[in-house]
Amino acid sequence: MAKVYEFLANGFEDIEALIPVDVLRRGGVEVVTVAVEEDMPLVTSAHGVPMMADMLLADCDFADADLLLLPGGMPGAQNLFDNKTVCKAVVDQAAAGRRVAAICAAPAVVLGQLGLLEGRKATCYPGFEQLLDGAKYTGELCTVDGPFTTGEGPAAALPFAYELLRQLKGDKVAREVAEGMRYVHLMAGK
Repeated sequence: MAKVYEFLANGFEDIEALIPVDVLRRGGVEVVTVAVEEDMPLVTSAHGVPMMADMLLADCDFADADLLLLPGGMPGAQNLFDNKTVCKAVVDQAAAGRRVAAICAAPAVVLGQLGLLEGRKATCYPGFEQLLDGAKYTGELCTVDGPFTTGEGPAAALPFAYELLRQLKGDKVAREVAEGMRYVHLMAGK
């Protein structure tokens, strides 16, 4: 079974954290939410919603990670970047050629400032693109380049999540989950 670790820091964007967890779990992916605050499994979103993470960062070993997932939101993305353990896990994951996904401010604030997107295509929340550091900004809802998947912002949370599910479980499972959640119907009406 595919395994995803999602980092949660105080100030994370609610929808960008919860929609991918929901979609991936519906698709049969094991998702572990990881609180990056020291000794504190309770993390508070950018909009004041408390969320109990599955694990503490100190208790994690990411060797079995198929994907590391970074939601955006401010100051959440900055809090992720300020955490040396999170940054090391992301750099190690990328160096091993394994998947890393980030949405909203996180592609720029974390991946861009770590230099991981240099020479690649990426998207992020408008206004943060100057931090992409050598990446080609696409402005798309979701951009995939090699092992990196980046999402633009809150409205991109669903297409971003379905893309991650497609990568981990294939087109058929992603389509079934999207149909079951009525996303296909929503997109057909546009």
